[in-house]
Amino acid sequence: MKQTIVLKSFALIGAILLLTSQTTDDPVMTKEKDVTVINTTSLATDIEGYVGCTPVKVYIKAGKVLKVEALENEETPKYFDMVVKGLMKKWNGLSVKTAEKQKVDVVTGATISSEAVIENVRRGIGYYNYMNKK
Repeated sequence: MKQTIVLKSFALIGAILLLTSQTTDDPVMTKEKDVTVINTTSLATDIEGYVGCTPVKVYIKAGKVLKVEALENEETPKYFDMVVKGLMKKWNGLSVKTAEKQKVDVVTGATISSEAVIENVRRGIGYYNYMNKK
């Protein structure tokens, strides 16, 4: 009787360990239905705009960029709005391979913020490409 309980306990513990080892808690790459979302908040802490970090979310479906979305940042709203309007759609519809290498011009008047957003997008797509080669 005790052996059966002990064996069942070990089997249960083994199953739990197996299941938890196969789940990932990746703050950078998550899934929302059939869309992969790359969040550069923790991936690109070394990339700064004019005031600070300029994280983005890159939405990818079937190997193509759906959209890029700016996340909360400390940039001057007036200038960062120019970046959002001028840059965020530049990657839409591109394959992830093309998007990672895409040459995107900065927004005049918001050069440093633009460069930071462009690098965040590149880093996010690069991370996606790297993780999907495994």
